[in-house]
Amino acid sequence: MWDHVDEADVVLHAGDVVTGDLLDEIRARRPLHAVLGNNDHTLVGQLPDRLEVDLAGLRVGMVHDSGARDGRAARVRRWFPEAGLVVFGHSHDPVDEPGVDGQRLFNPGSAVQRRRQPCRTLGRLEIAGGHLASHRIVPLP
Repeated sequence: MWDHVDEADVVLHAGDVVTGDLLDEIRARRPLHAVLGNNDHTLVGQLPDRLEVDLAGLRVGMVHDSGARDGRAARVRRWFPEAGLVVFGHSHDPVDEPGVDGQRLFNPGSAVQRRRQPCRTLGRLEIAGGHLASHRIVPLP
């Protein structure tokens, strides 16, 4: 399918895909890692609740709902003790902040529903040499 795919080409979806058709469309274009969201009723059993993957030597944890803001950093550290980066969703509120013991917490927001945010967003991550080289929330028009 791909002659060459570098880590920048991987899509991480933190849940609420809603339909398997979207997963198929993304997979036709890019490698994909996705977790089950609370609105993914038809995908129960097809997507994991939590996932850990290795991308370019960096352990990445993924979960849809990281729970309440209070205590989040310690909670996701317990869930993903080896991960240098944890990607989560659910709230539609972009988050890009340090967690516990050097772990990075990253919620890209939502490219579809902005809810309380001024605009829709997505996240861009660059991983190189086992480290998170850059991370940013990207506003969408």
